[in-house]
Parts: sequence; structure tokens; C-alpha cells
Amino acid sequence: MPITSGTTRRAALSVLVAAALSLTACSGGDEASSSGGGKALVIDTSFNLKTVDPGRMYEQTGLLIDRALYDTLLSFKGSDVSKPVPALAESYELSKDGKKLTLKLRQDAVFSDGGPVTADDVVFSLDRVRDLKGNPSFLLDGVKVEKTDDKTITLVSAKPNPSLPFILPNPALGIVNSKVVKANGGAAGPDDKAEKYLNGQSAGSGPYMLESFNAATQVVLKANPKYWGATKPVYKRVVVRNVQSQTQKLNVQRGDSQIAVDLTADQAQGIGGGNQIVKGASANVFFLLTNRNPAVSKTTSNPRFAEAVRKGVDYAGLLELAGEGSVQAAGIVPSMINGSLPAEQAPKRDVAGAKAALAAGGITNPRVKLEYPSDFTLNGLSFQPLAERVQANLKEVGITVDLAPAPIATALESYRDGKEEMGLWWWSPDYPDASNYLAFLPGGLIGERAGWKKGADKALEDAGAKAATTIGDDRFAQYHQIQTELNARGPIVPLMQPSQRLVTAGSLTGLAVNPVWTFEIAALGSK
Repeated sequence: MPITSGTTRRAALSVLVAAALSLTACSGGDEASSSGGGKALVIDTSFNLKTVDPGRMYEQTGLLIDRALYDTLLSFKGSDVSKPVPALAESYELSKDGKKLTLKLRQDAVFSDGGPVTADDVVFSLDRVRDLKGNPSFLLDGVKVEKTDDKTITLVSAKPNPSLPFILPNPALGIVNSKVVKANGGAAGPDDKAEKYLNGQSAGSGPYMLESFNAATQVVLKANPKYWGATKPVYKRVVVRNVQSQTQKLNVQRGDSQIAVDLTADQAQGIGGGNQIVKGASANVFFLLTNRNPAVSKTTSNPRFAEAVRKGVDYAGLLELAGEGSVQAAGIVPSMINGSLPAEQAPKRDVAGAKAALAAGGITNPRVKLEYPSDFTLNGLSFQPLAERVQANLKEVGITVDLAPAPIATALESYRDGKEEMGLWWWSPDYPDASNYLAFLPGGLIGERAGWKKGADKALEDAGAKAATTIGDDRFAQYHQIQTELNARGPIVPLMQPSQRLVTAGSLTGLAVNPVWTFEIAALGSK
């Protein structure tokens, strides 16, 4: 889930913390059985949800739901995030200097009230997201939205912005019916008061409409009878419920739900009953942070210490904990995103080399504190066993690691303030482009949290600035080089991408895991 990049992630992470601490469990099939004569789909997930107003929404459950309610200008096909494809825009073109993205709108798209999707709706929707200064506003920082004619939109960036086509599929940038939203308090700026209305009913052109919304218990969707797309939704009604993982397992086993989103590897194993398990590496990357600020730690601020940690970790052992489908993170960019390092370039354990790095740095008998959240799991994986395994690995190298687990709210404060000597955290993509990971360079969000200030590595910073503005596929080779150098001398140690597994009814079809919106509800069918 997108929770650790940009200043906007801070607010989103607070929502995640609240959701993680107050999950409710529900079971039974009452909602499914009252589907008004049509087929109903029941999805059980642990809610990370605050709102479904696309101008303010930036939580994982919200992304799943808004994907069904609001069409975006561009999209991705299934699990493939390597190339944006047309959606409300039938075509797009990025200028040679990378500063202007021109999009031609479809002629046939309509909102759920039958009104046409126009350029005015696009301008209002994108301006509203940007100017509300809510969680997703950073996606359009520095972008001016212009109407060229009734069916042409131009997005103009102050600097070359090759990542913009990869940003536009984000459900937070869903296009709303501007007339309806304005009539219900909507505005492109701080005077906007449309959230309450948009949490009561949707105003989009997507395959579903909002029937009811409760951020604590469940969200109900109904098929849009005026959906303009070629493929109509199979399920007439969809109930998304807030359910703890153990109850999710019971529900899907007895047929009270068709999808369980949050099962651990142990829970999913041997689930039986004709159910299917869809699994693979998630886009979440676990990493270790070693602080370069000498005021925080004289030990970790020595670059040789990070080298010793990188060579001392038993990556294969961590994958055993994560379960089948997990992969080692070769670099900080996850494997499914263009610009990720090939698997064969991943760091390997070298205990002798780790000891040599400590000796070369004049580091003797180091003792450090490792901080991490104690009450949070990601992809069914707890941080505690990972931290214990890292502790044991580094003990073999000669590094004593004192474990310092804390509730996620407490741990986050130290992490955000850059006060952790060592930290065990994760990163989820805001959008599937390698530029999103420049935050790990000196002066970037995570670089700062690791005490790696701007100016600490000018060559690497210059390489990042160049990659961020390079147009075309040549930029991915630049990201390869950046990650190679990060692995050689940075304070961050990428560990792994845990497996993501969804358990579904045996009859369910069309499920493809996507790193942005988890999966597409409207693509699901039944055999």
C-alpha cells in the first residue's frame, strides 16, 4: 500500500495505523443473499480505508474500491504495469522534452447518470486532486491541466516528467462528474466540501456505483447500468467487508465469501475446499536502514558498517520466513517495475567479506539498536521474526543487535524524525515507475530518514536528477546503475519482496494481482 513516500504519506500512514489497530471481524452471507436477484460477490479484507472521495483517498482499500467506481485517463492491463494503456483517453503522446503530455478523450464514455465525460470534467477532477492538498495531491505536483478542445487535454510539467503516464492510472486520479460534484459542494481548492456526498454516492463513469459506505465495516457496490465499456461487470453487487485474517479463512472455506485478501502463508496452506490460491511477489520491499548521521550513531554512520550488514544478511533465510512466492530484492525497485535490477545482480551473503568491512572501517565489537513496528504485519508477515533472523545473521559477523520493537505509531515517530540507529521498514510504490524510488538518494525522503543529507553523494544525486528527466527507455539503464551504486555504498539494504496471496472460490475467474489497486473487481467473473 502506498504509505511511505512524500509528505502526503504521513497522513496516509496515520490512517493505516488506526486501521491496523481497530480491525473489525464480520462473517456470514447476509449481504450476499440480499443481492436483489443478481449475482453478488463478497470480498473479505482488512480495511485500510478512510474515504472513497478520489480527491482525498490514498489508502489500499480505497484504491481497490475507487478503481471500480471511477475511470482514469490511462490504465494498466491486468498485472502488467510496464506500459500504460488507454482508458478514458483513447491515445496519449509525451513531447520530446518530456514536459507536455497530450491526451485525446474517447467519444463514447459516459458517467453513471448518462452524461458525457468531457474535457471540462477532466480539468476539474485533476485540478481538484492537486489543489485539495490531500493525500494524493503530490501525484500532480507541478502539473498544469489545460483544455485544448472539447476532447483534448494537455498536462504541462515545469520539468521533464516521463513518469506522468505511469501516475495517471492511479485511482485517486479518477475522473468525476464535475456538474454533479460542484452541485454538492465540490471545488478545486480548500473550499471543497464534496467528501460527504462522495462517501454517500459516487459520481464516476466506472463499471460500478457506490450503494453504501462504512469505513469501519463494509462498502457495497452495485453495477452501473449505463457503463460505457465493452466488458460489463458480471457481478451485479459487490460487498467489500472489513474482516480479520483468521475469519477471512473461515468465510472463504465455507463459501460465505469469494475472496480472502489477507491470509498469511500458514493460513493459506492446505486451505482446500476447491479454493484457488493466487500468489506471487508483492511490490512491497522490506529494507534495513543504517543511519549515516554521526550524531545518531558513530557506528552506523561509518559506510563500512552498511557494507558489513549488506554482506552479513542471509537473504535466502529471510525468504524462508516469507514463504513461497517471495523473492530477494536485487535493488530498491521491485521486480515488476521497469528499471529493477536483474535477480542475478542481487547482493549475496559473504560473512568473511562482512568481517573484513568492519576491520577496514576500524569498527570493533559494534553494538547497535534495531527498531521496527511490533504490532503490524505486511502481506501476512510480522516484523519480529525478520528482526530476529537479522540479529542472528549479524551476530555471526561480529555485530551485536539489540532488538527494539515498538507499536507502529511510536516506531514511526523515530523513523520519520531520522533518529533510528538501525530500522527495519518497507516501501510500497505510489506509482509503478522507478523514479518513485529516488526517495532513497541523499536528500530524498528515505535518504533524510537515514541521515543521508543532500550533498552527501553528489555523483549519485546528479545521476538521480538525470534519470528523473530522461525520456524513453534509456532511463531504465540509468536506474540500474543508480541501484548498483546504492547497493555498493548507500545506507539502505534491500532485503526482499514478500509473497502476496489471495484465496478465492474455485469458480472465480479473471483475478490478476496489480501493485497499485490489488486487483480489478470489474474483471472478475465466474465459471
